[in-house]
Amino acid sequence: MHFFSFVGRETIAFLKAVGGIVFLFFDFILSLFSSKPRIHKTFEQMYYIGVNSTMIVALTSVFVGMVEALQIYHGFHKFGAENMIGYTVAVSLGRELAPVLTALIMVARNVSGIAAELGTMKVTQQVDALEVMGVDPVNFLVAPRIIATTIMLPFLVVIANAIGNLGGYFVGIMALKLNPTAYINNIQIYIDTTDLTYGLIKAAVFGFVMALIACYMGISTKGGAKGVGDATTKAVVSASVSVLVFDYFLAALMF
Repeated sequence: MHFFSFVGRETIAFLKAVGGIVFLFFDFILSLFSSKPRIHKTFEQMYYIGVNSTMIVALTSVFVGMVEALQIYHGFHKFGAENMIGYTVAVSLGRELAPVLTALIMVARNVSGIAAELGTMKVTQQVDALEVMGVDPVNFLVAPRIIATTIMLPFLVVIANAIGNLGGYFVGIMALKLNPTAYINNIQIYIDTTDLTYGLIKAAVFGFVMALIACYMGISTKGGAKGVGDATTKAVVSASVSVLVFDYFLAALMF
């Protein structure tokens, strides 16, 4: 009976959270048309979420490209297909690794920050104060963060693609002694624009979903400091799982 009670409670909590996120989504859409956009706030969030994340994304991407080139070489070397390593690194980064890994980095860095910031504002009644003053919290707090994350994540994915391919090229030429001309030519011949646009579409969807989850967990926080910690943890876990789930369905849809 305790097991079924636990399953029931968790199911109800999950459905309640999904319903709350859906309602917040519609409130966000409504706020875009019913209230004046917070341009200054949006640019502040774009700088914090995007520009301040550039270095950690670049550092992660260069090592992802390097280790991918190494791993692919061991497989392709058996079939004499070493010249296809550059294309394989480029297409895997463009379609899958760059958007997913960049999104997960953003979850760790920004989703946790958004949830903690909004959660602190909620438990200290700053959100209630905005409502008393006639300011829409969704338009003032939620919309700039969602818009900024949705816009900046594709830009970060472009950086991740570029830096990751440079890392793969460096390992391929310097460590594996591949032909640099063949490495570059195979990328130019076989890579397709859809290999990159699919990744950018994924990044925009990931950014929107993770920001929506982070904002919901933040503004629905209860229980003081402990509640802020719980909301941050739930936001990170939920956003990470959502990125992987949406990644599969987007990949199945686009392929």
